[in-house]
Amino acid sequence: MADDGFREFLRDLMEPLGGVAFRKMFGGLSVYQDGMVFALEIDGSLYFKVDDETRSRFVAEDCPQFEYTTKDGRTAQMPYWRAPERLYDEPDEFLDWCRAAVGAARRSEAAKAEEKARKASRKRKAAADTH
Repeated sequence: MADDGFREFLRDLMEPLGGVAFRKMFGGLSVYQDGMVFALEIDGSLYFKVDDETRSRFVAEDCPQFEYTTKDGRTAQMPYWRAPERLYDEPDEFLDWCRAAVGAARRSEAAKAEEKARKASRKRKAAADTH
């Protein structure tokens, strides 16, 4: 599928989720719900956000993790894995995978907020200890 056609196809498939937004990024799209990125569309492939709770379903389907080459030639991986193509013919299951990716994005955001709060607490404690 051409990129624009594929993107329209994704919009249609994701419409029942509600509140989904698409934003351009680095030659692809970020897919958001409630302000959190839960998927990426890059070069005509869809990648879902993955965490420890959802990784096994991607491994079981032999889905590759998103990788890119950095400016210095290293390979970097992101916590996004390619969606199984069979899902495009199974809209209900596709939405289940979308919801799982949204859950992974929420858990990731919660962990980041928790870490930020811990750092702020340590900073305040260190400042109080020096006075």
